Amino acid sequence: MRDFCDRVKLVRYSTAHAVDSGLVRAPWRVTSGLLIAVVCLSCHVAAPPALTLATTTSVGNSGLLDQLAPAFHQYYGIEIHSHLVGSGLALQMLAKREVDVVISHAPALEAVALRERPDWRYRKIMFNDFVLVGPSDDPAKVKSASGVVDAMRRIASSPVKFLSRGDQSGTHEREEALWKFAEKRPPSDRLVVAGAGMGATLRIASEVGAYVLTDRATFSQLASSLRLVIVFEGGVSLLNTYAVIVDPSGPLGTSAVAFADWLSDGDGRGVIERYRVGTDVQAFNPWPRERQSQRPEDLPD
Repeated sequence: MRDFCDRVKLVRYSTAHAVDSGLVRAPWRVTSGLLIAVVCLSCHVAAPPALTLATTTSVGNSGLLDQLAPAFHQYYGIEIHSHLVGSGLALQMLAKREVDVVISHAPALEAVALRERPDWRYRKIMFNDFVLVGPSDDPAKVKSASGVVDAMRRIASSPVKFLSRGDQSGTHEREEALWKFAEKRPPSDRLVVAGAGMGATLRIASEVGAYVLTDRATFSQLASSLRLVIVFEGGVSLLNTYAVIVDPSGPLGTSAVAFADWLSDGDGRGVIERYRVGTDVQAFNPWPRERQSQRPEDLPD
């Protein structure tokens, strides 16, 4: 850009010299001067500051973030710098103003955060579901379970390991709720805490032949490289909702709100709807426009 501006200055000097020498008429001096002034002014306009996003690992591991960030940059000229972390940590980072925007999928944690900071702006943006995956031979017979609670009880009673995220993520929050509903959980030697993101947790579960709760999008993205299959799916207890949360009073509050609006009501919805993983699996569904979206407890239908 500096080289371009230097060349513009050279053209401006040459034009002025030509007028002074009588080679061109004086009105050209005014017209060209205004044009070059506008062009040079554009050389000094700084790009908007980048937004810092803390998002669930499932949004990153599924590949969706790789579609959202460049699409938003193309639309607004604002870059997105991201941190892939559990929802609990993401909300803490927003509270400390270490990030400008959060994408979370932990409704209970979100509700606590909003009670403490009612000025935050909250919108549901999409949903998919959780699934239970495990070894193809299904030693705990989870495939024949009557429901997700029965499935968790079968895993707890079997000799097979269950791999937990253990990271205060939305997936970990849901896993803990399911163990509570089941009123039973594996002993500590079979409940292995990965303390990692969804992609890494799935790879470990594949290596050790363990059961694990995962979002469908990340599993579908990685399924071809894993020795795991879906053993249980379906039901409202496995619904997985995602929200975008911003602090409008933050340092980049205006840009953060623009990103949130783009996701919830703008062209970001189309990016979400078109994104596919694995064998043409729709990874996420945009939040229905006719449904409430401003509370953690809101559901898509």
